[in-house]
Amino acid sequence: MPLRTVAATRYVTPLREGGSLPAIVEADDDGLYVLKFRGAGQGPNALVAEVLAGEIARAAGLAVPELVLMELDPDLGRTEPDPEIQALIRASAGVNLALDYLPGATTFDPVVDRPDGELASAIVWLDALVTNVDRTVRNTNMLLWHRKIWLIDNGAALFAQYSGPDFPKRAQSRFPQIREHVLLPHVGDLRAADKRLSARLSAERLSGIVDLIPESWLGDEAYPSVAEERKAYESYLIKRLTGPRAFVEEAIDARSRIV
Repeated sequence: MPLRTVAATRYVTPLREGGSLPAIVEADDDGLYVLKFRGAGQGPNALVAEVLAGEIARAAGLAVPELVLMELDPDLGRTEPDPEIQALIRASAGVNLALDYLPGATTFDPVVDRPDGELASAIVWLDALVTNVDRTVRNTNMLLWHRKIWLIDNGAALFAQYSGPDFPKRAQSRFPQIREHVLLPHVGDLRAADKRLSARLSAERLSGIVDLIPESWLGDEAYPSVAEERKAYESYLIKRLTGPRAFVEEAIDARSRIV
């Protein structure tokens, strides 16, 4: 199913705890969303990572706020007094990404909040699969809402994409950064999680998720065509999941070293 498309109608407030200055905005469906700007930070690549990691997580059965494509008119920033925000809005005209705003949600606290072993294992497995380096004690990127853990801010995943068209060759990397994962001390049976979750992510399912990437986010001149760029993402994810899944062994090794 394709992502819904909405249009931003009102800039509400910036979320300054994010380095890329995401914002709460209202859309033409009267909903509130957290808008991720294509003109910020790593540009469209971060939005690609958000879509791929977020929808893979959803397909694996984890809770992720709805992702929507958001059309942004550069005139939306005309009343914004902050010149940095004005420039960001102008640089992000067109199709951006937004997440459903979860009112009343609280940030996951690794000292107080203790997920069960099955859920922790699933989240650690997911982040090892998509090479998400940004779910740590310093920045958990998880919210508690209606007594569930929701995964947010997946733009730091799939960092291999920044290495150029040959990045699918890195699909079998072990991902040693998993040792920094905030939930690693709480994992249960990672092999069981691997068996359970990998069965939900067929090659066809991954290909369908890659197809969700808007063409306007692609077009890197390093690739001969948009189709080839899309194919590179598909190849990377399918190879990574097909195995051997060295990232699972890395996560198991990292967990065994925790006293």
